[in-house]
Amino acid sequence: MARRYAVLDVFTTSALEGNPLAVVLDSDGLDGQRMQAIAREFGLPETVFVLPPTNPAHSAKVRIFTPGRELAFAGHPTVGTAVLLAAQRFGAVDREMDAVVVLEEQVGIVRCGVKLSPNAAAYAEFDVPRLSEPLVEKLGSKGAIADALSLRPADIGFENHVPSVWTCGSPFVYVPVAGLEAIRRAAAVPALWDVAFGSMAKTGVGAYLYTRETLFRENTFHARMFAPASGITEDPATGAAVAAFAGLVNHFDDLPNGEHSYRIEQGFEMGRPSLIDLEVEVESGKLTASRIGGHAVRIAEGSIEA
Repeated sequence: MARRYAVLDVFTTSALEGNPLAVVLDSDGLDGQRMQAIAREFGLPETVFVLPPTNPAHSAKVRIFTPGRELAFAGHPTVGTAVLLAAQRFGAVDREMDAVVVLEEQVGIVRCGVKLSPNAAAYAEFDVPRLSEPLVEKLGSKGAIADALSLRPADIGFENHVPSVWTCGSPFVYVPVAGLEAIRRAAAVPALWDVAFGSMAKTGVGAYLYTRETLFRENTFHARMFAPASGITEDPATGAAVAAFAGLVNHFDDLPNGEHSYRIEQGFEMGRPSLIDLEVEVESGKLTASRIGGHAVRIAEGSIEA
């Protein structure tokens, strides 16, 4: 059976940058095993399968796969799918238009606001469906983590930031890195993943490296993400990691009450520059809400026999 699909570049305004995403439409009749096989065939960081919603008031039910496993939640698939479904609903626009897309993901209901503009990349922002929370997991020593990332122990950590695990649906190990020079040298060593990340390694967890030193002054953090056990050598942009990053930033930086905006640059080492917007709300020292936003552009479409 021929099933329509589209490929988008997400967290960018330019084709062939950002994080590529395949979205398979008309996914009725596909089981999880078949979806996984199709995701491997595409070979992109994530592939989304669009199904009819359980609640007819919603836009769609979606399942998200990396080449190696299914995810309960991911950011760039959410942004890209929201942009694609909004564009399909309204077609080419001759003026700026706002749309709401409601996706049923395994993590829960995700509400997305999409801004469509004539002759420009669309922008989507979504409310993170779960608040970021820490996971108490035993990680390896600073030396073990450094070895698994081709770094030196002195490269790990800055200020009061230390390696930690956070989640808002998909867990990540967060590794603070001293600066740009160090983070550019990083490379995953999969054989050392178990020693560095303990039981988390068996879940296919990704290591999200971040530093305050940025390439561009208007950005807040520079990041890289490696998840070799999930079939991702390196990810150009990781929205789910940025979503959980909200709790980490509040924890280590002791944010004052109010709204805080961040822009994370990622993918530059891969030649896939990406920009992810993060908004954080804090009340009485606690994270109360967060949002992820970014642009997406459609670069290809066709059909796959599946």
